[in-house]
Amino acid sequence: MKNVLAILLAGGAGERLYPLTRDTAKPAVPFGGAYRIIDFTLSNCINSDVRRILILTQYKSLELARHIRDGWRILSPDLGEYIEVIPPMKRVHEDWYQGTADAVFQNFQSIEAESPEATLILSGDSIYKMDYGEMLAWHRTHHSDITLATIQVPPAEAGRFGVLDIATDYQVTGFEEKPQHSRPARSRFDASMVSASMGIYIFNTGVLLRALHEDAQDPNSSHDFGKDVIPRLLERCRVIAYDFRDINAKQSRYWRDVGTLDAYYEANMDLVSVTPEFNLYDQGWPIRTKATQQPPAKFVFAQTGRRMGLALDSIVSAGCIVSGGRVLHSVLSPGVRVHSYCEVEYSILMPGVEIGRYSRIRRAIVNTGVKIPELRSIGFDPEADRASGYTVTELGVTVVGD
Repeated sequence: MKNVLAILLAGGAGERLYPLTRDTAKPAVPFGGAYRIIDFTLSNCINSDVRRILILTQYKSLELARHIRDGWRILSPDLGEYIEVIPPMKRVHEDWYQGTADAVFQNFQSIEAESPEATLILSGDSIYKMDYGEMLAWHRTHHSDITLATIQVPPAEAGRFGVLDIATDYQVTGFEEKPQHSRPARSRFDASMVSASMGIYIFNTGVLLRALHEDAQDPNSSHDFGKDVIPRLLERCRVIAYDFRDINAKQSRYWRDVGTLDAYYEANMDLVSVTPEFNLYDQGWPIRTKATQQPPAKFVFAQTGRRMGLALDSIVSAGCIVSGGRVLHSVLSPGVRVHSYCEVEYSILMPGVEIGRYSRIRRAIVNTGVKIPELRSIGFDPEADRASGYTVTELGVTVVGD
């Protein structure tokens, strides 16, 4: 993978994840206790032996930049390896990034300086395991100009994705964004499914640079890869579909776009199942993150009755203290404190959260650093939660922003 440059798009505001993204970029939002969302894509890069990575940031990127600085200094500059955070610098024009393609275009000089044979375009807001080396081998075997990673989804879900029409030689002949009709193009890989774009692309670098310059000159373009750049290239470039192979090695393929509060909540809950759909414990494909300097988790009080510090079917991170409270099927991030007689069920507690005595929390996300007073009940009455200023999602998850 020495001739590959990865560009990780991490500048989005993550408006659908608000209030979790009120103070930080979406890729920096905590996930699964010890991790940040971006850690999963970066781990895929490192495990795939992709060692030149540019991270393009924009929205409230300070926390994200610090996370990369403190947690991902694992490559050797002496060997030409790096993870480089690049904020918008207006090197090409006077606007901030106008879309995914424009973000890459504004950094075309950095791409030219590296002279990669192929450029891998990634996003930093999905949870999955993927060997990009296998996708690159497919790209080269099929003499592609562009290769699009796809995942098979049921036709009933096609309206949530960009759906590809794929010929028998795997060449992409059509692309339909979120089709609302009943007959979306069926997958070349499984006729009972449709092939949805994952937003992961490999470009021959020359093709990429020419396409970006052309797109930049189009006043009618939204400067997005999926909406503008790739559809324009279908007729004049060899665009090949790659069927996602899941390194997670479970019965069903696991890829979650955690761009909404409900999707984020459900992906976290996947981790605390008795048999998790997503395996964090596979040493053959480790998920890396910043090491948190915290003492081990602690459980205090083992008396009979309600005052018992315990956690069942849960992830409990370093630095947590469950002091006479009960935690069930929940994710506790580093430094969480659950006080006596509390009940926390089916919830996500972000770093530094403190739950006061006698409080009850159910199906909730509590944002970083929030302190819940004593005797509070959250997640049991949606109207009462809204009246308290909390967000309640379509699926009934209560989000406590502050």
